Amino acid sequence: MEPPSRPLPPGVTRRPVGRYAPDTGLSPPEPDSVALEEPLDLRVSGDTVALTMRMPGADRFLVTGFLFSEGLIHSVDDLGGLVHCGRPGEEGYGNVIEVTPAPGLVWDLERVSASKRGTLTTAACGVCGRRSVDDLLASCHPVPPGSGIAASVLARAPDILRTVQPHFEHTGGVHAAAALDTEGRVLAAFEDVGRHNAVDKVVGALVLEHGLRSARAARPEAFQPTLLVVSGRAGFDILQKAAVARFPLVASVSAATSLSIDLAERAGITLATFVRGGRFNVYTHPERLREM
Repeated sequence: MEPPSRPLPPGVTRRPVGRYAPDTGLSPPEPDSVALEEPLDLRVSGDTVALTMRMPGADRFLVTGFLFSEGLIHSVDDLGGLVHCGRPGEEGYGNVIEVTPAPGLVWDLERVSASKRGTLTTAACGVCGRRSVDDLLASCHPVPPGSGIAASVLARAPDILRTVQPHFEHTGGVHAAAALDTEGRVLAAFEDVGRHNAVDKVVGALVLEHGLRSARAARPEAFQPTLLVVSGRAGFDILQKAAVARFPLVASVSAATSLSIDLAERAGITLATFVRGGRFNVYTHPERLREM
C-alpha cells in the first residue's frame, strides 16, 4: 500500500507481492504491507474457552470485551487476573492469555461452550444460533433512552472513525469500531482483522477504562456510552454486543440484516446504516436524533 521505508505500526507486517497490469504484465515481487493475523488462546482458570484469530494488540481489551459480551462478567469488578502466558521472547509468546475470576466468583463457562466449534471460534458472537432474541433481551434488558445525538454528528461518525485507522492506511485490510460521545469525541477506537474483535476491543476498553457495567451489575448507570460506529455490516452479532454494552445508537457504513433490525427495535437501539457522504438510513428509534 505504501513505500517500504514508511514505518509500520504494530499489527502490520510485510510480505512480497507481484502486481499485474494488462499493459505491463506481472511485476517482480516487492514488499507489501499486510495485517498481521495470529491466534489467541483464551483460557479461564487453565481451561481453553475460545481460540480466535486476531490482529495482535489490545488483547486485554479484546478478552474483556468478549467476556462482557458473553455475559460472563458484568463489570471490571468481576475480573481477577488477566495476563499473557509464557515469557517474552519465547516462540508464540503473547498468543495465550489466562483469565481468572474475581475472588468468590465462578463463571458459567457453558454460556460459551457452544461457540467452541471444534477448536476454533471467531470470538465474535454471543448468540449465533445459541440463544433466541427473547433470551438475549431477558439477559441484557432494553437500552435506556439516553440524551440523543445530533443527526450531523451521526452523519460524520464514519469520517471520525476513518481518522483512527492507521492499520487500514497501511494495509487496506482491517475492520474498525469506535465509541463516540454525543459531541463525536472518540472514547475508544480499535482495528482488527475481525469486525467482531474490533467491537470487543472497544467494549473491553470501556469496561476497563470508563467503568462500563452491564444491566445486571450494580449501578449500571455509572457510565453509558452513546454511539457505536462500525466499518462493516451491522449484523445481528454486532447488535447483540451493542445491546449488552448498552449503546443507544449504532452506525454502520454498510447494510443491516433483518434480524439485526428486529433486535435493534426490541432492544431500544437507534440503528443507522449506509452512513456515507452526510446521509444515512434509520431503521429503528429515530426519536433519538435531533437537528442542530
